[in-house]
Amino acid sequence: MSWIKNFFKPRQDNFIRYLLQQAELDVQGLNALVAYMRAPSAELAAAVNTAEKQADEVRRLLIDDLNRTFVTPFDREDIDLLSRAIDDLIDYAHTTVDEMVVLQVEPDPHLQRMSQILLDAANELLLALRTLEEHPNVANEHVRRAKSAENQTEKAYHKAIAELFSGPTDGAHIMGMLKKREIYRHLSNAADRADEAANAISSIIVKMT
Repeated sequence: MSWIKNFFKPRQDNFIRYLLQQAELDVQGLNALVAYMRAPSAELAAAVNTAEKQADEVRRLLIDDLNRTFVTPFDREDIDLLSRAIDDLIDYAHTTVDEMVVLQVEPDPHLQRMSQILLDAANELLLALRTLEEHPNVANEHVRRAKSAENQTEKAYHKAIAELFSGPTDGAHIMGMLKKREIYRHLSNAADRADEAANAISSIIVKMT
């Protein structure tokens, strides 16, 4: 009968802890991404990869507990959605660096700008989670700041694309343009995931208050 007791036993602290760990790993990985965009190196690429792998493991633990827990601090769907969005954010950071290495794309000011915006958003998501239970109004302010990252990134993305396609149109340059556009898209998609995570936290706050 012990498995039944374990199923009904609240693991509320676990879910908050897992989400915080995921958010902390996002910040860690995006710090490495920002550093990579300033001075690319194998060590910084590995740091992003390490953060992504660790974040994947935390999500696996969260999902395992979610499947074995009857009582959760928030709606199960909200926990899963938030965890997945936070995980996707670091996933995009990892694939960005991975493709830059494979495609031999060098950082530029646009990539530096977009990466910094994503790091700022990740920090706001972490602060929102830290204040969620005790100070939901403060958490909501951090959510609002995190959500602004999507608009900022979109503006930076469109500026980068406009500049990219205003250059030479010979074959060699076109190939370089297509490679960079793909990298820009990765960071734009990452901003969408940050917005999704912020929306999930906002939904939790509404249900709490």
